[in-house]
Formats: sequence, C-alpha cells, structure tokens
Amino acid sequence: MAKILLVDDDTELTSLLSDILEMEGFEILEANNGEQGLSKVDDSIDLILLDVMMPKMNGTEMLRKLRESYSTPVLMLTAKGEEIDRVLGLELGADDYLPKPFSDRELLARMRAILRRTQIAGNDSRNNTPDCLTYQDIDIYPGRQEVFCKGMPIEMTGTELALLSYFIQHPGKIIAKNELSLEVLGKRLAQFDRAIDMHVSNLRKKLPERTDGKPRIKTLRGKGYLLVEEI
Repeated sequence: MAKILLVDDDTELTSLLSDILEMEGFEILEANNGEQGLSKVDDSIDLILLDVMMPKMNGTEMLRKLRESYSTPVLMLTAKGEEIDRVLGLELGADDYLPKPFSDRELLARMRAILRRTQIAGNDSRNNTPDCLTYQDIDIYPGRQEVFCKGMPIEMTGTELALLSYFIQHPGKIIAKNELSLEVLGKRLAQFDRAIDMHVSNLRKKLPERTDGKPRIKTLRGKGYLLVEEI
C-alpha cells in the first residue's frame, strides 16, 4: 500500500481526494500549506501530490526545499494556464503535473504511472528489471534507485532514472517524444506538453560530460532524442 502526502490549501478538495484515494487502497496524509507539508515528509512517503498556489509556502518553494534532501516523487497540481509554474516545477524535479480541474481517473492513472516507475506499485516491474543496467560509464541499479557515472553517485528522481534507463536500453536509436512520454511518463504527449523536454534537460545537467566531448543525449529537431553511441 503506497503512502501519499496530499498538500493543498483547498480543504474541501483534500477531503474529497483523501476519500477517493483511500477507497483505492492508498494511505493518505494531508497538509494545507508547504510548511506543513515539509514537516510531514520522511522516507515512508511514496508520492506527494502538491498544489502550486498555497499560503505561507507555495508548492514551488516546497519542492525546491524538498529536493535538497529527498528524491520523493512529486505530482504537481496546477491551475489551468499556469505554464510557467509547470515548467519551473519540472526544472526543480517534479515528476509530472496535472492541470486542474482533473478527473479521478486521470489522477489515479498519473499516480500509478509514477509509482510504477519508482517500483512502488506492483511486483511485476521489479521482477522484469535487471539488477544493473550499464552503458559506457553509466551504471543504473533500478531496484535500489541508484545511478553512478564514472563511479560517482548521481541524485536522480524516479522519473529521471526511468528515462535514462529507457535511453540506455535503446542506444543509437532516435526515440520520438511521444514514445518517451508513453513509455516513461505513462501518458500520450499532449500539445505544448514540455514534460519530456524538461526531464531530458535535467538529465543533461546531472550527467558529467563524456571524455570525448560528445553530447550524451542528442536532440534531433522534429524527430526526438538519441543516446549517442560510443565510436
């Protein structure tokens, strides 16, 4: 049973969502602002549902502080039209975002997709995952949610790790953004959706440069991305 922290100042919404999620088998903790939310975060939390607009400490600031100590998956809940907040949230390490208003079905689908790629929900993903994925100077241990490059550990969110794993399993192949969105984020790529672009950008920032100076992940405009093979 996954443990969910719901952080939103709309008490009616949090009460409604708590009832729905508890019926689906989730354990729910509630907080009504960012400060309260941070005080309830520990290693037992499997996923945080985080509203952007809140008093005392907004969702963006909470996420910024959260990422100083935790890689806990975060699904941002944003109001329609808050494009800047969505992009900033992804830059700070949010795993995905969901614009309000949203349906219960869509919320559950996004939550389960995030939990699957962080190996919280379902044993089948664990059983089908190798102990270690290695490519060039990168080693990924999916079961431990750890990444090493040149022997040095790299802090990554579950989504970034899943994205890097997918690239490593398809080296030298041009991968369309829609394929990455479906396989990694568990959703079809919507118009103006920049989630995959931001996750790839975050990966590039975190991975050290190759010794030969070549980019690790190449952008092919209009086609997608490619993990550069060693020559």
